[in-house]
Amino acid sequence: MNRRLNLTIILLLIGFLSYSQSFPGLDRSPLDISYYPDNFAHDRNPGDNAIIKVIYSRPQKRGRELFGNLIPYGKVWRTGANETTEIKFYKDITLQNSNIKAGTYSLFTIPDEQEWTIIVNKDLDFWGAYSYNQENDVIRVKVPSKKIDSPVEAFTIQFEKTDDNHGKMQLAWGETLVEVPFEY
Repeated sequence: MNRRLNLTIILLLIGFLSYSQSFPGLDRSPLDISYYPDNFAHDRNPGDNAIIKVIYSRPQKRGRELFGNLIPYGKVWRTGANETTEIKFYKDITLQNSNIKAGTYSLFTIPDEQEWTIIVNKDLDFWGAYSYNQENDVIRVKVPSKKIDSPVEAFTIQFEKTDDNHGKMQLAWGETLVEVPFEY
């Protein structure tokens, strides 16, 4: 009887172990979301309305040389990691002198030493910049890049309000900061 019970327990354990599910660990470039205004996502007050939302993955520096090496100068970059970065405008906005209709787009960049090209594109839902098609660009604007004193370990997109109906989207990673002014 004991032998039969032991065999039953062993078979149950084998069945349980073979049925158990394994889950992957944390992604090396976790997904994040940034809103403008920032308080929209945290303490939504009556009258607050989201203007912009960016969904992106945050690669880590991990001691690597970033721009000009890992991310080549002069080439289209997905502006983050994994899937293409997605930007949603809840209302029409203006980047520099270029108008963009409310809607959801992809966000690409072309980094360079002194300036970056910011690209808003109609294509959505693909991995990286491998399927990027310039014919589907909505706008391209150039903005200066600058070096910062405190390195940023995880690629970050955040927003800052500058005055009424004006703000800037900030892209920072390593020692590089790019600010994209907009109005709404």
